Amino acid sequence: MLAEVQRLATPQVEWSVLEPVLILIAGAVALMVIGALTPRRPRLPWHAGLTIVLAGAAIVSEVFLWFRVRAHGPISAVAGAVRVDGLSIYLGIAISCSVILAAFLTHGYLRRERLEGPDAYVLMLLSAAGGLVMVGANDLLVLFLGLEILSIAVYVLAGIHVRRARSGEAAMKYFVLGAFSSAFFLYGIALVYGATGSTNFTKIQTFLATHVLTNNVLLLAGFALLLVGLGFKVAAVPFHAWTPDVYEGSPSPVVAYMASGVKVAGFAGLIRVFTYTFSAYRTDWQPMIYFVAVLTLVVGAVLAVSQTNVKRMLAYSSISHAGFMLVALEAGTVTGTRALLFYLATYTFMVAGSFGIVTVVGRTGDNAHELSHYEGLAKRSPLVAFSFLIFLLAQAGVPLTSGFLAKFGVIGAAVDAHSYWLALIAMISSVISAFVYLRIVLAMYDRDTEPKGSKIPVPVGARIAILIALLVTIGVGLVPEPLMHATRTAVVLTEPRPAPAVAANQVSAGG
Repeated sequence: MLAEVQRLATPQVEWSVLEPVLILIAGAVALMVIGALTPRRPRLPWHAGLTIVLAGAAIVSEVFLWFRVRAHGPISAVAGAVRVDGLSIYLGIAISCSVILAAFLTHGYLRRERLEGPDAYVLMLLSAAGGLVMVGANDLLVLFLGLEILSIAVYVLAGIHVRRARSGEAAMKYFVLGAFSSAFFLYGIALVYGATGSTNFTKIQTFLATHVLTNNVLLLAGFALLLVGLGFKVAAVPFHAWTPDVYEGSPSPVVAYMASGVKVAGFAGLIRVFTYTFSAYRTDWQPMIYFVAVLTLVVGAVLAVSQTNVKRMLAYSSISHAGFMLVALEAGTVTGTRALLFYLATYTFMVAGSFGIVTVVGRTGDNAHELSHYEGLAKRSPLVAFSFLIFLLAQAGVPLTSGFLAKFGVIGAAVDAHSYWLALIAMISSVISAFVYLRIVLAMYDRDTEPKGSKIPVPVGARIAILIALLVTIGVGLVPEPLMHATRTAVVLTEPRPAPAVAANQVSAGG
């Protein structure tokens, strides 16, 4: 008996499957220690360089895990609390890519603002580690742990520009509202546990597939509260109120990471929780997602029209894109999951490139973000304007860009799931969003506008990040098959568990 208790108390941990997370955490600690022992303003950008190397090492580790999972199937670790499968590896690579792009952008920004130091990179690595915990979570408590690691680091990142009042204000708003969302998420975990008797995804899925709850109010309330907690992270309406203010006030490279890496982690949680764990109750949670998706699409597109600040425009655009992703999630099908994974990967590069442009145009002080600051940009810095044009066209869903294929896939998934009205609303919102992007394009390329200011200097790191994002955005638009194949393989390696037609037993809401 004692031996059995000891065995349960100390689960076997297969450290090799946790390598990506360990690389980022150990790297963050090493960067913090080395940074404390070296000059804060080094001549060489080794802070950014080490961050990029660590994120690259995490990607390499994920690739090795990919081949291992392809050969032997999904891996369960830490007493079943962590699951390494196609979904976790695919989205883990996306989060690591967002760190690389943000690190390239951050070096020039910190030097321009005289904020050099390892702080931003350490926080970014820790946040990404939390994101990797989220994508591989197989337990609601592990998902919450990853969510908090991800969030706390980003709260501090939002206020890292200590000489800019808006940055501190953004951090405070994000922290206060984020704390409320975490409380909702915890209540959701408690209700789901009360209804099913477990927090483990596999056990919950098995229980719901083999039992019929005589009273499922507790479970449905748990669905709603979990949606509130994760909806906050992906900026879904009505949990979006923080987004415009936080995006406007936070340092632009931080926003590039928030809009890409944080959003990927949030949707990873939504996929784990709803698409797979609660697959047996798909007809119960789909109306919730449907309602939130409609609100997110409409509010994100319509409110963006009235904005004159480019960062706020992109913030509402990010909300609208979250609506498109929710459309794919609402489908609850293999096709919808594939479309969502494709959208997340392409959006990571589109939005990082867009905020890369915003970073360099913002100049010293990070305040030149009004639409008027972009007037005549094509004459002052034609390459910068052209790059922004491509990113905006991709976000609008113009053919021959990755954004077109992403939106087309989402609409197709909605139609296949017979959500015709939702698909129609998504298309209409896309047209409205295109008008917003067109305003920025006209400001940059208006021939009658005299250029204001001199040519915009673009740091080397920002050039590399923008170029990578540009190549991926155009490349995937022209040759999408490799990424589509990766999404198909990721879904297959995740082993979706469809809901059975008939459940075996009837139990009370408490299990």
